[in-house]
Amino acid sequence: MPTLEVTQVEKHVYKALESFGAEPTELRPEATFKELDVDSLDLAELSQIVEEEYGVKIKSSDVEHLKTVGDAVELIVERS
Repeated sequence: MPTLEVTQVEKHVYKALESFGAEPTELRPEATFKELDVDSLDLAELSQIVEEEYGVKIKSSDVEHLKTVGDAVELIVERS
């Protein structure tokens, strides 16, 4: 499987976060999930989206360490 590009992953993650209610103008790599009002259920759904889209599994133990949008994007790119 070819390595994913950060911009490609960001686009999908941002789209998912918008569907959870995050404001598009607030989406940036350093934005925290807390700032965006993204809760653990949203992150579980994001994990499912990522697995379906990229075949990358994000475990619940991984989610505990994800604080920012950039953290999530980096993890997905790393594991692709």
